[in-house]
Amino acid sequence: MKVSVLQMPVAIGAREENMATLRRMLDAAMKDAPDVVVLPELWDIGFFPRPLENYVDEDGAQAQELFSSLAKKHRVHIVGGSVAVKVGDYIANRCYVFDRDGALVADYDKTHLFSPAKEEKFFRKGDHRAVFSLDGVQCAVAVCYDLRFPELFRRYALEDAALIFLPAAWPTARIEHWATLAQARAIENQIFFVAVNGSGAFANGMPLGGRSAIIDPWGVRLAEADEQESILTAELDFSVRDEIKRTIDVFHDRREDLY
Repeated sequence: MKVSVLQMPVAIGAREENMATLRRMLDAAMKDAPDVVVLPELWDIGFFPRPLENYVDEDGAQAQELFSSLAKKHRVHIVGGSVAVKVGDYIANRCYVFDRDGALVADYDKTHLFSPAKEEKFFRKGDHRAVFSLDGVQCAVAVCYDLRFPELFRRYALEDAALIFLPAAWPTARIEHWATLAQARAIENQIFFVAVNGSGAFANGMPLGGRSAIIDPWGVRLAEADEQESILTAELDFSVRDEIKRTIDVFHDRREDLY
């Protein structure tokens, strides 16, 4: 499976501009014929303009229409980062996953909301995990701050996920945490890990750190970006997981009687 990451420069509150950037970068990425393309968190409006209610995607209709048409046009799976979706009386930070036929195969609302930024005042916490299959590969998705909660990723691994996608909007100030934790999630769960950050800045001017990466189960970075707009592509060889499981079978050696 070949995966491409779009580390997009995200303009705050400018959905049409960001959609144009997505189309441009996706066209460029398709020259490498990826099977899956992955976007960053809140790629459509940035993180995030105020008042948020003025910028939300009602029922996710715009994002879903765009992803469906692009997936069908390019015959590619799209892990759609996340968008601010208005659902009834609440807003979710939601990731949509579309297959090559343009069909919605999964959605996931960010589960852990970043309390230092008071995210819980703007978004509702997600209430479900998302495990799905792309080309026969068991996959899962989480969003940004979820990265700091290893229990979620271990649960995904126990559900046989071989590949986890993490769209994010992660600041430069804590970018070493991003790099270290993404690598750790890959190693400890013996999975491929695709961590997709944006470039540019938050609405308050704090810079985004970039450093998107595609990491194999040994913790090797198959591709890594700097802080600028970038497209990363890497081929994932899932036989690597079989080798690791034969060499260091952590799931066999787990002490479920103690934890």
